[in-house]
Amino acid sequence: MTHAEIEITAELVRDLLRDQHPDLADHPVRLGARGWDNQLWRLGDDLAVRLPWATRSADALLRKEHTWVPTIAPRLPLPVPVPQRLGEPSARFPRPWIVTTWVPGTPADRAPVTRAEEAAETLAAFLTALHHPAPEGAPAGRGRGGPLASYAEGFSQQLASATERGLIPDPDAVRGVWADAVAAPDWDGPALWLHGDLHPANVLTADGALCGVVDFGDLFAGDPACDLAAAWILLPDDALDRFHAAYRPAADAATLRRARGGAVLRALACVLIGDAGVHGRPGGKPTWGPPGHASLRLLIATARR
Repeated sequence: MTHAEIEITAELVRDLLRDQHPDLADHPVRLGARGWDNQLWRLGDDLAVRLPWATRSADALLRKEHTWVPTIAPRLPLPVPVPQRLGEPSARFPRPWIVTTWVPGTPADRAPVTRAEEAAETLAAFLTALHHPAPEGAPAGRGRGGPLASYAEGFSQQLASATERGLIPDPDAVRGVWADAVAAPDWDGPALWLHGDLHPANVLTADGALCGVVDFGDLFAGDPACDLAAAWILLPDDALDRFHAAYRPAADAATLRRARGGAVLRALACVLIGDAGVHGRPGGKPTWGPPGHASLRLLIATARR
């Protein structure tokens, strides 16, 4: 099933709850957001229902969240959506779905960080708390969290596409940041828990500060550089040093080089997704473009220091 094959409505959500979780069926239901993989429907004031609607991979990701997020959420210093119930496929809706806690805030692609130093320390504290060795059996990263060299072809294609559209003013500088990151030694420490998808639409803000992290569908174990890349796309230039000083244990030079490579990949994706019709839903996601461009400028500037 994809978004073109089934319509998700408040009535459908309410019917699913009546069938499988009737004690929740009388809560008010209203649309919260339509994300990349899932639709999010508010359930009263404190809960939400997430249903896959656009990608076939979302089913397994929801089940992964239901299994693992409750084990790591208690130690995290920011609110995250914690799964409470699992909905199984049925005749009404032939895909799994989950009920989670609701995390208030505005996605950072629509309300960027303005309290830079506070946000830097908050992000560092969140990643310090998350980046613990994962247990045996923890999910793998579907390529993320491993050697950057495996993304060489994808990087070249994305950079070429963005350059052809006139979206990248200095492609050689971007290529230089990437080459340095690929040349850095690979991670040789334990596989750590990672969010895996820390871009501006998955981080929430309130009054210019970070107030929550959502969408743990890509949760996996691997190289912390994958998450540390978020600093270049979420934080202003003057907050980077504060972030690196606050993150523990302090990342070594090789990890920061790999993190910059991951940030280049994420920034290029944001730029292309922000451009209407490229790697995204019809019309694109215009709010993703500005943080992608800002990240590339920051990466180039910091590489030249």
